Amino acid sequence: MLIDMHVIQNHSPANLNRDDLGAPKTCYFGGVLRSRISSQCIKRSIRMSEQFRVLCGGVRTRQLAKLITDRIEGGPEVQKRAEKILEICGLKPKKSKKEESEQSGSERSKMLVYTSRDAIEEMARLLQASTGKSDDKLAEEFGKLIATRTAVPDMALSGRMLETGVLKDTTVEAALQVAHAISTHEARPEVDYYVAADDIPGDDAGAGYVDEAMFASACFYKYFSIHWEMLVENLQGYLELAAHTVGAFIRGAALTNPTGKQNSFAAHNPPDGMLIEFKDTPISYANAFAKPVSLDGGRDMISQSIAQLSQYAYDLEAGYGPPRERFWFSPNERYSLNVEKDTERSLTPNSYKSLDALIEAVIKGIDPKLDWQQVQQAVVCSEVAP
Repeated sequence: MLIDMHVIQNHSPANLNRDDLGAPKTCYFGGVLRSRISSQCIKRSIRMSEQFRVLCGGVRTRQLAKLITDRIEGGPEVQKRAEKILEICGLKPKKSKKEESEQSGSERSKMLVYTSRDAIEEMARLLQASTGKSDDKLAEEFGKLIATRTAVPDMALSGRMLETGVLKDTTVEAALQVAHAISTHEARPEVDYYVAADDIPGDDAGAGYVDEAMFASACFYKYFSIHWEMLVENLQGYLELAAHTVGAFIRGAALTNPTGKQNSFAAHNPPDGMLIEFKDTPISYANAFAKPVSLDGGRDMISQSIAQLSQYAYDLEAGYGPPRERFWFSPNERYSLNVEKDTERSLTPNSYKSLDALIEAVIKGIDPKLDWQQVQQAVVCSEVAP
């Protein structure tokens, strides 16, 4: 079963996700320029959110040797041995030119390694109690831990691609798919010309600093799809933890925004509508906006976007059949999921005015046997992500 999420979220002026030139990311869709937020940016903002951090059992880092040796007693020799063992695993250290000239050690590997905190703790324990063990033997044990200790929610959702050339069976198939968010309408970046004034001006009473920054304002369509059975499999059958992961992800998707330039724009705008469906086949509703939203019909940008989303979902239901179940959330039921061409027809009877009510209904809909209290208490670790 797939848990598909469709989100309509209107942002005030912002630069949440910028390109190499500092401009808001864009794309062409439906023949016009749209604002865009990359899927990588969205996933990381949710993974690092307060709503999801208690479930973060994974660490993505180039400083694995340091994380291991920080947990045990020992000096530079222990650090060097950890690096050597990881190098045998195919995780070669990356030295700067200065380090190479000084022949000093390095704390970073060339490869970004995604592993679990549990695996790191166990590697530290093995290294501490390694008297009489060869580096090759420890490397074999380290590799097994990296390959098998993967049952943590963030890795179960996002998966892992790790090819060291030495370690085998290290790939974790992601249970989550995330689309790039696109504006439901044509959106062109604008330029902000700004100055910084000197608080203590001298003879030159002008600006102390002058610059330009680009920004955009857009109503976004976001799409997520979670494969429930794969998530449970990745979490080694722990149903309550899988359900808690789904709930935490929904909460993070609703309450978290990318951090790009937020000190300058403070575009903290939560979604105005979230449609969640249980399906057997993933279907994005992005084509609801192939014709860009316009304000000709008298609706505001948000309500027109929701109306086009609803009409498209209705049309696809008529053509391909209905989903197993459908849930709609809009704060205080501000917006209804009414069909665009028939404003009296609601697409779903399951409408919720609070996020808490939505999440509880979705979890109970996944499996009525799930105990809501146990689901809420299911966590993987007490340590939060760095």
